[in-house]
Parts: sequence; structure tokens; C-alpha cells
Amino acid sequence: MKKIIVLFCFLMATSFVSIACEAKEVKTIYVATNGQDTWSGTKEKPLKTLKKAATKATAGMTIIIRKGTYKEPLIIQHSGTKQKPIRFQAAPHEKVVISGENVKSVNGEKALIHIKSKQYITVKGLTLQNVTTKKTNETPMGIYVTGSSRAIRLQQNHIHHIQTNAKNGNAHGIAVYGTGAMKDIRIQQNIVENLKLGASEAVVLNGNIDGFDISKNIVRRNDNIGIDVIGYEGVATNKKYDYVRNGTITANTVSDISSYGNPAYGKNYAAGGIYIDGAKNVRIANNRVYQNDLGIEATSEHRGKYAENITIEHNTIYYNRYTGISVGGYDVKRGGTKYSIIRLNTLYQNDTKNLYGGQLLLQHYVENNRIERNVMTPSRSRLFIVNDAKTNKKNLLKRNIYDQTDQKNGLWMWKTKEYDRFLDFQKATKSQDSLYTKVQYRNVKKQDFRLVKGSKAEKWIQ
Repeated sequence: MKKIIVLFCFLMATSFVSIACEAKEVKTIYVATNGQDTWSGTKEKPLKTLKKAATKATAGMTIIIRKGTYKEPLIIQHSGTKQKPIRFQAAPHEKVVISGENVKSVNGEKALIHIKSKQYITVKGLTLQNVTTKKTNETPMGIYVTGSSRAIRLQQNHIHHIQTNAKNGNAHGIAVYGTGAMKDIRIQQNIVENLKLGASEAVVLNGNIDGFDISKNIVRRNDNIGIDVIGYEGVATNKKYDYVRNGTITANTVSDISSYGNPAYGKNYAAGGIYIDGAKNVRIANNRVYQNDLGIEATSEHRGKYAENITIEHNTIYYNRYTGISVGGYDVKRGGTKYSIIRLNTLYQNDTKNLYGGQLLLQHYVENNRIERNVMTPSRSRLFIVNDAKTNKKNLLKRNIYDQTDQKNGLWMWKTKEYDRFLDFQKATKSQDSLYTKVQYRNVKKQDFRLVKGSKAEKWIQ
């Protein structure tokens, strides 16, 4: 009996020691500009460099970065787990800047934060700035995610002044390249602005990425595409899955995106606010997209490929220079758009540069799509819908509303033929349930394009 009691006491003592050790396990590491890498990493004894913090950041740890400017890249070294993610975040109410003046190119990449084949990582609340190059073979980036990464959270970061000054250069604010198989990428509540991008995009997902959310971001004042999800560019090692799929782009504000004056484009208005280029199964909803070259575009740049099963709904799209929504390839050498839905969007006075894009532009290889219950108000071009291609087929127009403004009659183009009488357009498109009427918005001067309750247009789209 005494032996049993002694053994029991020993086991209990061992358990208490184990619990005590677990309680003392380090969960938070601090970094500060006045710290030392030889210190322990506590709040009172912080580390000095992001490099040292990254080597110590293992599963379950949170790295708190104190205020100040850090002129070094953050290269994530370890993965977290679902139960124990790794977090890199600014201290509450403190401004943390990672600045790129001293960042060197690695294999042609100049990234302030690099995440390669890591899982369960969060980066939150950091300001990333000032990465530039004059070299064509260098790509400045704010955040770069690549390999087979999974469960990556990029939240509440401010990314600005990432720039290429090379004529044929490239740059990104946030770039996620699925060279391997990626899943569960979330880009949320970031501000991405004042970028010089060359031939690239402010926020981009490209390659083998299955499952993503891009939401509540502000993307503005950039000289190429705002948000882009891409397929078929040869990024993924597995060519069968070389496209982004199964995701959402919601509640973003995208504005002042233009390629005009960008050395890669010259004097062309070619940059979309939101661009789906060969992706599949994507919902684009509740975004406010204005003063860009194009509002929202969905197609593929590769012949025989498509943007497929895309839903574009409940977006407010206004004052864009070329067109509000564009689907289909810009020439017969590109791909197209199929099995997609465009519905319940407000398209207000796009085509501000009179470029013959109208409110809705259908180009080549637009097949088996539904366009329904959208509200369109023309700009001075008077154009509502422009379909200047004969390569389209089986597209349904249903219960759309065309604003009967005080200017001359509206214009519609369908299968290369222009109509200035609504009844003729209805007949040509078999859309007799569409409506040409005066639309009442709540407050246009304040960009409140909600329909007046009880108005004819509001009742029509219910």
C-alpha cells in the first residue's frame, strides 16, 4: 500500500511540474527598435530585429512589434497549426513601419514580407512602404506569398509606394502566387494605394489557389489593375490546376485605378478596378468601384480558356472611364466568359471618356450568361449596352432597367447592330420584360445610388 501511495504522489508531483512548465511556455514575443537580439523577447526585454523574431516564432506564438521603422524584410521561417497559428502584428494603437530602402533583391524579388510554403500565418496591422527599383528584372512587393502556403491571413495592413520605375517592369502591393497547391487565403481590411505597378497588379492571386476571400479592402490611386485573380499563366507546377477558384471578392472600395501614363500602356485606359482573368467559381459582391478605367471585368486572356461561373452582383459601379462591367475577350485571340451571372448591379454614368464602352460591354466569346435586374444610367455617350461582337451566344437579358434621362434617346448595340429605339432593342434581344423609365436614386450628389423605396424601378427589380 505504501508503494502505491508513494507512486501516486510521484505521478501527481510530475503532473504539477508539467503543468507549471506549460504555464511558463512563451506565447508572446516582443520586438522593438530599442531592443537587443540577445534579450529574452519579453515586453521589458524585447528583441531588436524582425529576423530574430521570425526564427523564434513557432506554432502558437504571437509576435508583437512595437512602434517605429524597421528597415529589413520579414521572412516567415516557421508554420503554425490550426490550433496554434503564428501571428505577426503591430502593438495596439502603435504605428509599425517596415520600409524598403535597404531591402535587397533575392532571385529578382524585392519583398518586404515573404511567406513561402507556410501554413496558419497571420500578418496584421503593419505599414509597408518604399520599395522601388529601376531594373526590369526586379519586382518590388509589399507582401509576397508563394509555394504551397495555406491558411494565410493578411489583415489591416497599409501598403503604399511600392514602385517600379523600369519601362517594362512589374510591382505588386500584395502578390499570392500558387506555384504549389494553396488553400484558404484571406486578404481583409487592408489599404493598398499609391503604387507604380508597371504591367502588374496591386492585389493579385495567381496560379493553383483553391479558396480565398478578398474583402473590405481599400485599393486606390494605382497605375494598373486593382484586384486581380488569374488563371492559365503558367504559374502553377501542376498545369491542370493553374487557375484561382472558389472564392469571394466582397465589400471592397476600389477607385482611381488607371493605366493612362503608365509606361507599360502609354495613353491607354486599360486598367480594371476588379479583374477576373481565367478564374472559376468567384462571387464579386457589394463592392464600390468608381473612377477607374474599367469597373469590373471578367474574361480570360488565353484563347480557349474562360472566366467561368462568375457571379457579379449588388455592386455599385460609377464614373469609370471606359465601361462599368466588361465580359469577354478584347479580340478573337483571347478567351471569354461563360456560365456567369451579372445581376442587381447599379451602373451609373460609366464611359466618361466616350470610349464606346457604355455601362455594360460584351466582347468576344461570351456564352451562356444571365444578365438580369441591373440598373443602368448612361453618360453623355448615351450607351447602355455595347455588344460589338458576333462570337457571343446564348446570353439572356432579363428585367434590366435603363434610365430614361433628359438627354436624347439611349443607345444600345447588340451583335454589332446599333439601336436608338428601346422597342427595337427589346425585340432583338428578346428582353420584353426589361424597362426603359426614369430612375429615382436617393441622393446622386452624395453617391447614394440606392433606389427610392416604392419607385417604379425599385419595384421592378424585386
